[in-house]
Amino acid sequence: MTKMNRRTFGILSGGLMLSTALPAFAQAGGRVVIGTWGGDYQNLQQINIADSVLKDSGMQVIYDPANDVVRKSKLMAERRLPRGSMDIACLTRQGSYEMYANGLLEELDESKIPALSKVLPFIRVPYGIPHIYTGRVILFNPKEVSPAPTSYNDLWDPKYAGRIGVIDIQYQTTIESAAMIAGGGPSDYEPGKAKLLELKKQGVKIYPTNEAMAQALKSGEIVMCIMWNARGYMWKKAGIDIEIAIPKEGIAIYLSDMCIPKNAPNKEAAYQYLNAMLEEMPQTAFAEQMGYAPSNSEVKLSPELAAQVDYTPEQREQFLLPDLEYLAKQDAALQDWWNKEFKA
Repeated sequence: MTKMNRRTFGILSGGLMLSTALPAFAQAGGRVVIGTWGGDYQNLQQINIADSVLKDSGMQVIYDPANDVVRKSKLMAERRLPRGSMDIACLTRQGSYEMYANGLLEELDESKIPALSKVLPFIRVPYGIPHIYTGRVILFNPKEVSPAPTSYNDLWDPKYAGRIGVIDIQYQTTIESAAMIAGGGPSDYEPGKAKLLELKKQGVKIYPTNEAMAQALKSGEIVMCIMWNARGYMWKKAGIDIEIAIPKEGIAIYLSDMCIPKNAPNKEAAYQYLNAMLEEMPQTAFAEQMGYAPSNSEVKLSPELAAQVDYTPEQREQFLLPDLEYLAKQDAALQDWWNKEFKA
C-alpha cells in the first residue's frame, strides 16, 4: 500500500428494523457522528436514513460537514488518539483507499452489516461500503451540438473551439478522459497532458465549481463538457437544456464510500447506520433526488428513473474502475501540472 508522505499530509491539512438475532447490533444506539458533505447530501441522509429507517432506534445522529480534503486531514490528525471525533467518514473511493493505506480505517465486520451481501460485487472493498455511484459522461446542448457526441474526442472538434468547459476541481478525471483518447487510460494519465494542451489552445474555459459549469451550460457560454451522469440528471431536472452521451471509450466510475475509522467512539452504532443506508428507501431517495445509482443490487427503481440514473448489464461491461494505487502516487504531480501548465 502507498503511504501518505509529508507533502501530501501538508496539502490535506489546509427503513432498518432491529434484529433480535443480532443482540449487539440491536443494542447499538447513543450518539453517532457522521463526517459528511453538507448541503443536499446531508439533508437526504437526515431525511431518509436518520428520520426514517433509524427513527425508532434511539440513535442520535450528528453531522460534521466538510469537504473530502478536510475530512482526510482530520482523520490523519486524530490517528494517535484513542477516540477520534467521527464514527463514520464519507469519502470518495480514492479518499477511502488513501486512508486505508495509511492504517486509519477499520476492516469491516460483514456479520454486522446484513445488507452488505446485496452490494454490487464489483464495487465492494473491505474498508468501506459504497453508498452510491455514477458514471462519467458527456453533457451537451442538443441545439448546438450535432451530431450527438459519441467520444471524448468530440470535445476537440474545432467547430466547438472556445465553447468547451472543464472544472478546476475535476483535474484528475479531466486528465484521465483526455488520456483515454490519446493512448493512455486509468493507469497512465501521461498521454492526456499533451491532449489537454491542444484543448487549451482552442480556448477551453475552466470553471471553479460544478455550479459555475451548470450556469455556463444554461447561458450557452459552453455547449459541451465532461461530467458525472448524476449531475446531468439534476441539471436536466432544473431545466437546463442538455442531453447525456456515453463515450465509447468506456464509463469511468465515481464512488462515494462510508467508512469506520479505527478509533471511532461508537462502532456498533456506525455499523447500524451503514446497514440502514443500504436499505431500499434511502437508496431510492438518493437516485430520485441526486441521480446516483444504488449500490444495493436488489433496489428496484422505476423503469423511467432507472433509464436516467442506472446502468444496463451491457453498459456495466463498459465500466472502468479507478487505479487507486496509481492515483495515490501521482495525484500531487498531476495537480502540479494542471496548475502550472494547463491553467497558466
